[in-house]
Amino acid sequence: MRGITFRPGIPEDAPDLVEIVRMAGEGLPEIVWKDMAEPGETVRDVGLRRAAGETGSFSYRNATLCELDGAVVGGVVGYMLAPEPVEIGPDFPEMFVPLQELENLVPEHWYVNILATYPEHRGKGIGAALLAFAEQLAAVRGARGMSIIVFSSNEGAERLYRRTGYREVARRRMAIPGWQHDGCDAILLVKPF
Repeated sequence: MRGITFRPGIPEDAPDLVEIVRMAGEGLPEIVWKDMAEPGETVRDVGLRRAAGETGSFSYRNATLCELDGAVVGGVVGYMLAPEPVEIGPDFPEMFVPLQELENLVPEHWYVNILATYPEHRGKGIGAALLAFAEQLAAVRGARGMSIIVFSSNEGAERLYRRTGYREVARRRMAIPGWQHDGCDAILLVKPF
């Protein structure tokens, strides 16, 4: 697409990153952040704190923002998965077990944790361009392939990933009381290099 540029995230991108994760997470980030709130903090405050932080998967350090005419229109958060599976012990948060089980199936893959485009810019090829950019980053860093988890309730995103070469490897049922998509499947899609 003409006129779009990509750039690494910076701490000041926290407001856009919060919106991007909210769009991609279909209500799940709000459930998680609610439990992480410190006294006096709103759910949004938690997201802003995490996005501007130096560590953690949802840090600006793992983000790439897409701009059109100088305005952020979407973004992707991704990183390399460890070579060894993460242990799922008795203290592991139950709601994340299905997601971690799926991630553990694809060691040393570049994991697209979050990808979203603002609604007014959807259907313009920006999501596919963000995926292609993430694939370039992954290849340079020596990833074995690409991986992404999509919820079965998000048919539009699933179509995008399948159209761009991602194939289903496994799925797990999500059981998160109070989540609007409780009972949907988390689907692991992979694109080998």
